[in-house]
Amino acid sequence: MQIVFLFYDGMTALDAIGPHEILCRLPGASVKRVARKAGSIHTDSAGLMVTAEYALSDVSHADVLLIPGAGNATTQQAHPEVLAWVKSIHQTTTWTTSVCTGSLILGAAGLLKNLRATTHWAALERLPTWGAIPVNDRVVEDGKIITAAGVSAGIDMALTLAIRLASPVVAQSLQLGIEYDPNPPFDVGSPKKANPAIVEALRNRLTASFEKSI
Repeated sequence: MQIVFLFYDGMTALDAIGPHEILCRLPGASVKRVARKAGSIHTDSAGLMVTAEYALSDVSHADVLLIPGAGNATTQQAHPEVLAWVKSIHQTTTWTTSVCTGSLILGAAGLLKNLRATTHWAALERLPTWGAIPVNDRVVEDGKIITAAGVSAGIDMALTLAIRLASPVVAQSLQLGIEYDPNPPFDVGSPKKANPAIVEALRNRLTASFEKSI
């Protein structure tokens, strides 16, 4: 079972690393990390770099494709070869997935038309740009496409995928193995729960970042 992660400069590290911790441990999993060019990738976490061992031209098939998000995810529209590769790989997948604004890349590749999908709450209204139907859920499955909401939701999505690819028992074991039992100090992980002033300030900051990326 070949699981492929698309890496690109500016990607959000946890979007990929959270699911990677789960999916790489699935029985029979072979994981490849792919970018436009093989080599080091700068994430949006200051100074943190990851490595893509393969270039787009090296990989033409995936059983699972995962695309992480970024504040600058929409800049991938400037790289038609990336979007063409995503569209081509999608034809071979059992599951095509994204985390956070990675769904905007799926949309730009033409894969979300008339499909239900989610993304980071601050970018949800952008999904209809590509014909998608925005859903404010943590994980959304429509056909063979699974999209996750912002950043940490990628872990939930990967566990959901582990059920599909293996079994509930395997998924539960993986969840226990990484001790994924959230108990944060504040119950503000959704704009529905957070102080409206905090939501508005963060929305403005994130929106400004998204606009710069187009």
